[in-house]
Amino acid sequence: MTSKGAHYFDERPGAAARPGTVDVVLPDLHLRLATDSGVFSPGRLDPGTRVLLESVPPPPQEGDLLDLGCGYGPVALTMASRAPQATVWAVDVNRRSLELCERNAQSAGLYKVRPRHVDEMPPGIRFSAIWSNPAIRIGKAALHAMLTRWLDRLTPDGTAYLVVQKHLGSDSLQRWLGDQGWATTREASRSAYRVLRVAARPATGHPGGAAAPDEER
Repeated sequence: MTSKGAHYFDERPGAAARPGTVDVVLPDLHLRLATDSGVFSPGRLDPGTRVLLESVPPPPQEGDLLDLGCGYGPVALTMASRAPQATVWAVDVNRRSLELCERNAQSAGLYKVRPRHVDEMPPGIRFSAIWSNPAIRIGKAALHAMLTRWLDRLTPDGTAYLVVQKHLGSDSLQRWLGDQGWATTREASRSAYRVLRVAARPATGHPGGAAAPDEER
């Protein structure tokens, strides 16, 4: 959230502009990104996002990749840095976030990042990888609808990685994904965050059983 009554998942945040920067420092890259009020985690790299970026395997080196809920761009720009031949689509509902993501990609020389509003994505594109720190606080029904919309655009061999806090329902989300036919396992667990690995579901879309969550650690 941002100011009272405003949320980072608003399309046009009403919070007054407060420009800043965040340094994204990972073992393989260092990005300095412009931020602002009214977007997700404008003061620092969100801990869940860091766990995601430090835990997932390298993205496919070509094709179309997706950052779902891009904010000002730390995930999308990391994907683009690690897979410079791929096209990285960065989607969000927040117009301020998209403007920042575009600016940050240009400043970093990552010209294959394509920021788009969620309702302005070309319909025929399928993704070989999706990385996301999804907006859990939009509510369960909206979250499930959002994930269904985008996970169904994975290529047959595509994989999604989602980072979710344990106390915000990572284990129940893992079970739900499995019940909907997406084979889901836990890729990593750190600092109360879970990184879920989600495989594309069969074309029939028949629900299947969820993988049992790992023992708590």
